[in-house]
Amino acid sequence: MCAETPDYKHTLNLPKTDFPMRAGLPKREPGWLDRWEKIGIYDRLREKEGREPFTLHDGPPYANGHLHIGHALNKILKDMIVRSQQMLGHDARYVPGWDCHGLPIEWKIEEKYRAKGQDKDQVPVIDFRQECRKFAEGWIDVQRDEFKRLGVTGNWADPYLTMDYHAEAVIAEEFMKFLMNGTLYQGSKPVMWSPVEKTALAEAEVEYHDKESFTIWVKFKVADFNLPDEDRMSEEETSEMREAVAATLAETREKFVGANVVIWTTTPWTIPSNKAVVYGAEYDYGLYEVLDTPEECWAAKGERYILADKLAAQTFERARLDESQWRRVSDVTSHQLAAMSLAHPLAGAEGSEGEWDDLRDFRAADFVTDEEGTGFVHCAPSHGMEEYELYRDLGMLGQVITYNVMDDGSFRESLPFFGGKRILKPNGKEGDANKAVIDKLVEVGGLLARGKIKHSYPHSWRSKAPVIYRNTPQWFAAVDQKLADGMGEYGDTIRERALTSIDKLVEWTPKTGRNRLYSMIEARPDWVLSRQRAWGVPLTCFVKKNALPTDEGFLLKSDEVNARVVAEFEKGGADVWYEDGFKERVLGNLVNAEEYEQVFDVLDVWFDSGSTHAFVLRDRPDGTPDGIADLYLEGTDQHRGWFHSSLLQACGTKGRAPYRGVLTHGFTLDEKGRKMSKSEGNTVAPEDVTKQYGADILRLWVAQSDYTQDLRIGDEILKGTADSYRRLRNTLRFILGNLAGFEESERVAVEDMPELDRWVLHRVAELDEIVRKGFDAYDFQGVLQQVFNFATLDLSSVYFDIRKDALYCDPEGGLERRVARTVLDILFHRLTTWLAPILVFTMEEVWLERFPGDDSSVHLVDIPETPAAWRDEALATKWAGIRRARRVITAALEVQRRDKVIGASLEAAPVVHVEDAGLAEALRSVDLADVCITSVISVTTDPSPSEAFRLPEVEGVGVVFETAEGEKCQRCWKILPDVGTHKHPGTCHRCNDALG
Repeated sequence: MCAETPDYKHTLNLPKTDFPMRAGLPKREPGWLDRWEKIGIYDRLREKEGREPFTLHDGPPYANGHLHIGHALNKILKDMIVRSQQMLGHDARYVPGWDCHGLPIEWKIEEKYRAKGQDKDQVPVIDFRQECRKFAEGWIDVQRDEFKRLGVTGNWADPYLTMDYHAEAVIAEEFMKFLMNGTLYQGSKPVMWSPVEKTALAEAEVEYHDKESFTIWVKFKVADFNLPDEDRMSEEETSEMREAVAATLAETREKFVGANVVIWTTTPWTIPSNKAVVYGAEYDYGLYEVLDTPEECWAAKGERYILADKLAAQTFERARLDESQWRRVSDVTSHQLAAMSLAHPLAGAEGSEGEWDDLRDFRAADFVTDEEGTGFVHCAPSHGMEEYELYRDLGMLGQVITYNVMDDGSFRESLPFFGGKRILKPNGKEGDANKAVIDKLVEVGGLLARGKIKHSYPHSWRSKAPVIYRNTPQWFAAVDQKLADGMGEYGDTIRERALTSIDKLVEWTPKTGRNRLYSMIEARPDWVLSRQRAWGVPLTCFVKKNALPTDEGFLLKSDEVNARVVAEFEKGGADVWYEDGFKERVLGNLVNAEEYEQVFDVLDVWFDSGSTHAFVLRDRPDGTPDGIADLYLEGTDQHRGWFHSSLLQACGTKGRAPYRGVLTHGFTLDEKGRKMSKSEGNTVAPEDVTKQYGADILRLWVAQSDYTQDLRIGDEILKGTADSYRRLRNTLRFILGNLAGFEESERVAVEDMPELDRWVLHRVAELDEIVRKGFDAYDFQGVLQQVFNFATLDLSSVYFDIRKDALYCDPEGGLERRVARTVLDILFHRLTTWLAPILVFTMEEVWLERFPGDDSSVHLVDIPETPAAWRDEALATKWAGIRRARRVITAALEVQRRDKVIGASLEAAPVVHVEDAGLAEALRSVDLADVCITSVISVTTDPSPSEAFRLPEVEGVGVVFETAEGEKCQRCWKILPDVGTHKHPGTCHRCNDALG
């Protein structure tokens, strides 16, 4: 610039904004939280009338410990759904809640007692329960603040708690509906039992980890061979079979008596409870003889063994016998097996006191396989569900059920040899029971082989200790009991209603969720409702003294009694159940209290959370008229947890599922795809992310991810997320800076806009449809990807790049500048509302930069309606061609800039050779120099010379570089021939006019 040429920078309409480049989210976000609370955003949204409700029912997290990254994923997803549905015009309600009862809290209080050397069982139960309540209250306050810090909106002032008095009253009331409709019964069957926690567990409370277990091969001697009893023969086994066996009875008795049927088990501690052995009727079995033995072998020369042929070789190998040391003697038919009687290996052992002297039952069973083991399965029906069901169906439970294992996993004191031995120690480690059983089997000659195996084994997800199957009296809800409750529209049983609901009443996101839950419900057993704990809602029922569970009148069924229980719980919570005189108070003059006993087991906490639809959706003013939620949203593990229990519970009390939609998300993993673990040091705490990056970065990570799969997170992923955030922030900063002082009088009608600007509005209309459909489908990844590409590619890289010249250099009232600012205003309102459900803090910051005020908030507005008339497919097609040609031109100029031929694209005056006449016409119809940010540009249909620049992916366009002729305008920097010929020195015609 010549010395006498003025500095025109002050004459430009440069962006003006206080919106900072650096977000400073960790420090600034808490201020917006305070502001939202002060102006009551959530309550003000509820004041909007005439809106269709949308209710996402919150699955209650457990009030125990700080939040982990899975909590953050879950709550942020819920929040994005609630906010987006609100901004789509619904009344989107969100009542957060907490699961407060149950073992994790009780365990913490017990730990406190153990640390002081106190016995929890010596503490008055109501005092103990009050300590549990206080513990939960403390963590609710902590977690509430941590959830709010993530930008989650909701009725935080009035959440639901399963330990509120009304909630406890309703849980009891819902339980008593099972009592009254006939689905409740007391039974004794094997359930998953935690010896460490001394309680039954539900499948949802169990997780599987690798465990090393003892494995043993045990001998059951054939004690006798006779015609099989009728009850051990199927209908197909005719008298001909009996005759066939009888004809060779003496011969086969001599052959088989004294032989050993070999079983294999990974639970040696169940051998003292053995009552039977079963085989597979369809498998091939053989009689084998030992010919010779090596040292240190528990088999003896001449011993005979009966094994499945497919498994014989590997069984002898485990017994340390090679192939030369045994031989197959003969077949063993299923008819012959059915004629055998077996002796327990401990039968007749000195000191056994006759405990195991009865012959063991021996029969065929469908659950036997020949894939591993020996082809025979030892049955302890008190400790295995398949064995239990077999003998239940045979009507033989009274003959096979034992009560050898106590609630702490120890053998009953009176059990010979093993009394007091423990399966597990109190700390969850291996006890002395397995070793004691193995040693005794070795002593009596009952063992063929032993070893160890590593396998997947159930553990309590709370104590992390292994669990066992143990036969105990428990309370169950029968899922196949026909209900006469007048709610049979979707089926007559809980299972039928649940399966119908899954298929016909619920929308699944993703669709695979339907199959997973359907298969679980289809195959599940009756629901174990009882737990042997103290902190929870008791099973509010009374049983007749000295009556059997099968007796008529065993359960007291009285609407009046039930109503009194509910009324008492409403006033004093579930603690009143444990007050002296409670039974007499509620039974009163209705029945003779002396004839009944109170049940003091507590309900499975999944029944608590499964009942939330009743005391949250049904009973609260901000619930739903029909007590049904539009959406339940949790992790995939809740197919066997909350989705499952809620479905069963509601099908028993409402006749259908309590939800219309179910969304499931994956688990959080580290950057390498590994499960997060404190011991591995690869956990990511939400608190750490918000302190370093801000909650909006965490929310952006959630929106960028495919939540239907497992999600990875770590430092590098968060850095990439932060980079995407900066790009979006810069787009919004450009809009804000160039809208400074915008007034309605500037607005230009769409029909008066140039094509470029109308093309942008076409894209806005396209995106508005995508965003709305995406939000309705909960596809935040799809929405964000489209909006991000629009903001960074269509806007920042194209539209803003082109329109900078008009915005900065045109006169303030110039048409093109007014058009651009009109478009920017439209973009502002769309981008802020499209992104507000995701980037809650940043969009509020952007909004307040334009519309400051005590009551102003982007979260109080809806996504604006976008006119369908903005859609212009013909224009979009034309501009798709122009943009393809522009890519070739800008790439050609980038080569010249890289080679330092030019410093900026405005120094160029390229010639564009276009083969397609239609495209050439389109390029000539627009100000292509402005579109490509050059000073001059020419378009020709002449063939491209060989030196023309081309892009392989854009056929028919070649660019020949030429430099622009003339002088550089000192205001807009274009190089034009007329620069220097106007009133204002060093300016072009446009800039001279702009200066006046």
